[in-house]
Amino acid sequence: MAAESAAEKFDKLLEVMAELRGAHGCPWDKEQTHVSLKPCLLEETYELLDALDDGDPKKLREELGDVLLQVVFHSQIAAEDGRFTIKDVVTQLTDKLVRRHPYVFAGEPVPENTAAVLKQRLQIKADEKKSGEAKSALGNVPKAMPALARAQSITQRAAHLGFDWPNVEPVWGKVEEEIQELKNAAASGDRQRTAEELGDLFFSLVNLARFLDIEAEHALAQTIDRFTRRFHYIETKLGEANKTLDQSSLEEMDLLWEEAKKIEAGEKHPE
Repeated sequence: MAAESAAEKFDKLLEVMAELRGAHGCPWDKEQTHVSLKPCLLEETYELLDALDDGDPKKLREELGDVLLQVVFHSQIAAEDGRFTIKDVVTQLTDKLVRRHPYVFAGEPVPENTAAVLKQRLQIKADEKKSGEAKSALGNVPKAMPALARAQSITQRAAHLGFDWPNVEPVWGKVEEEIQELKNAAASGDRQRTAEELGDLFFSLVNLARFLDIEAEHALAQTIDRFTRRFHYIETKLGEANKTLDQSSLEEMDLLWEEAKKIEAGEKHPE
């Protein structure tokens, strides 16, 4: 028997999804809506990001499948309502890829570098907006994105359009300026002004991350992970001494924190 083609496997997936939503399908699957599935999509996306960080191909394959399930699930719900099908989704995506790469599919000159590619793509996306809608070359960065990631995406798009610092030096200066403005706002006691200045500082730091070729969201996530590991080390060591956090002094915890840092440094740079 010949092996199933990719198309046949995909069709089988669609059949399974339709069966799960069918009259004799799964009660949970049949109850789901576009809205109820939003947390699932978000969770699966973050699990995929974790798998990308882990570098385990088996886990990555599994998590890619889980994200694909969400696409198929939403498309099945839409098909049942007579709005669109998974084929419409695939067709629209294919057309978009072709349209946004005219130098590949329409014989136009190839942009000279990646920056030129991204600048052209942003303009194409702006031109695709329906007449009557507000057009912006920045495009439509989702408001649901984590704030640091959204800020970096917006500043990257602005940079590709030429709205950017000439080099990293003035960015350092901007960060220092925003720190001083935040201090002044905090000293004034004005909470709204302080919040605005804090936001400005975050935004400046995101710009700095971009110039340093660092993903701000990922950098902060790594810091959170380090803090969590070190704090867990403190809890573990205190537990071994039959002590709890509230029974320990800040000095004791600081010493254990430094121990955790030294252990991590030794693991990264073994002699």
